[in-house]
Amino acid sequence: MDKNLKGIELMQAGNWEEAAMAFNEAIEENPADPVAYINFGNLLAATGDEERALKFFQKAIELDEHAGAAYYSIGSIYYNNQNFEHAKGMFEAAMKKGLDSSDNYFMLGMTIAQLGNKRLALPYLQRSTELAPTDVDARFQYGLCLAEEGMIDLAIPQFEECTSLVPEHADAYYNLGVAFAFKEQAHKALEMLDEAIRIDPGHEMALSVKSFLEDAMNNE
Repeated sequence: MDKNLKGIELMQAGNWEEAAMAFNEAIEENPADPVAYINFGNLLAATGDEERALKFFQKAIELDEHAGAAYYSIGSIYYNNQNFEHAKGMFEAAMKKGLDSSDNYFMLGMTIAQLGNKRLALPYLQRSTELAPTDVDARFQYGLCLAEEGMIDLAIPQFEECTSLVPEHADAYYNLGVAFAFKEQAHKALEMLDEAIRIDPGHEMALSVKSFLEDAMNNE
């Protein structure tokens, strides 16, 4: 078996040391292949050794400046450390280098949202859901961005799809409740909020909005 594939399988199984050995062997067998450096870097990042991981990603870029996955992985480290400006640059570079992946579009959208421009984040989050229709996290974040930009009618189908993909998605039901409340459909809103609370009885935001709506309805 290819050493890189073996290493990835070992990583997925949680066998970190054996995975590291496989990637190291891949590098020794083909030191000019950037893929092994990216894989080794991802392993290091996953185990918390981000400083060494960055060196492996930089080495991959030295070997192949078009190694989009290396830019993506660097961007992920920057994002995790809340260095959003640098993360944005890396995800954009990955896209320019030809990395047409749902993960990269998702992370770029999330980064732009963190920088305070949710409207600009929308097309990247939308593209992520197009490339990975069953990615609940991407769809949920896309729905949130739409809702926060006032596009309630577009956000609702995204949250509904989340509940279709994950029937116990309490936060999706909560956001549906808020959306229907915003559209002044109080009974539908309460139905969604009740579902969120059924799934997560301690969902404080759902409990709070439900209480507010019920008070408002009783005072009409």
